[in-house]
Amino acid sequence: MEDEKIVQLYWDRSELAIEESSRKYGPYCSAIAGNILTSQQDVEECVNDTWLHAWNAMPPHRPEMLSTFLGKITRNLSFDRYKRLHREKRGGHSMELVLDELAECVSGKDDPDGAYLLKELKEEIGRFLQGLSEEQRYQFILRYWYAASIAEIAKRFHTSENQISVSLSRTRKKLRSYLEEKGYSL
Repeated sequence: MEDEKIVQLYWDRSELAIEESSRKYGPYCSAIAGNILTSQQDVEECVNDTWLHAWNAMPPHRPEMLSTFLGKITRNLSFDRYKRLHREKRGGHSMELVLDELAECVSGKDDPDGAYLLKELKEEIGRFLQGLSEEQRYQFILRYWYAASIAEIAKRFHTSENQISVSLSRTRKKLRSYLEEKGYSL
């Protein structure tokens, strides 16, 4: 079923919207959640929660790209669940590594203008990513958006894990320099 029809089903409050979303985007959302969470039960719960959040968001929201909309919901729910599950115990999971790698580029400082600054920061990161080669951009997004492991990325690009690690490290350094040039204190 076309995305526009699925979105219309949400707007019409038809339960078929959830069935169609699950059929079309269930594996996609499961992959996103699975890269962040280790428990299959947690993955399934996040994916099911995705449909509920989509149901509650439409209307009034009408997403232009349903896959991105559902993927973002799944990703946010998965990170929230991950944080909740790992609040007391730190380390040992690859997600800690992903977050630590990005921490060297983007700080988590809160201030009164936080929401506005976060929006600007997202736009700057988007501009930075557009300046990368397609391969570098894809690797960066796989690692830091989809939380794919270094091994998964290396396999996808038919290269060694070391090459991927070095490439991502260089990209993070470039990102840090780029953001500092744009006036962000990191």
